[in-house]
Amino acid sequence: MAEPEGTALEELRSRREALRERYLQEAAGRPATTARGVHHVAFICRDVEETIRFYQELLGFPLVELVENRDYRGSTHFFFDIGNGNLLGFFDFPGHEHPSFAETVGGVQHLALAMDGEEHAAARRALDTAGIEYAGPDRGVEESLYLRDPNGVPVELYRESLGVFNGSRIV
Repeated sequence: MAEPEGTALEELRSRREALRERYLQEAAGRPATTARGVHHVAFICRDVEETIRFYQELLGFPLVELVENRDYRGSTHFFFDIGNGNLLGFFDFPGHEHPSFAETVGGVQHLALAMDGEEHAAARRALDTAGIEYAGPDRGVEESLYLRDPNGVPVELYRESLGVFNGSRIV
């Protein structure tokens, strides 16, 4: 994918600044959100056990529920604790083709999971020991490790506090 250059790039930057000016409110004047947080994010997996081993045994996210999917008999729906009452969920759909992950409009670009420094370092060691490839840290930023889970889901292990982006508190 070719990145925009010249006039096209300047037009995109100008449009972004116009959106910031029109919609972004300072924290003091910003209304409270109407949501309570992320209950769960659900992805489709190819293999239940492989996914459990990756998230629980490698990354340290405890499996907290495993049931039959109420909307598709035979399918398994399961959840991992990712902290602060948030859950990471998966479904399998036995008997269906599962094409490779594709980054597209309406799809997931990546799932960023916050970790503290000690847990982030432990995850990096576990990835290295398991021989799992990842990108990062890059751009001089030690906080981010980018990898794909066994299903192709792009995951960022982000050494940052919740509500903080690029070192600045945004919520």
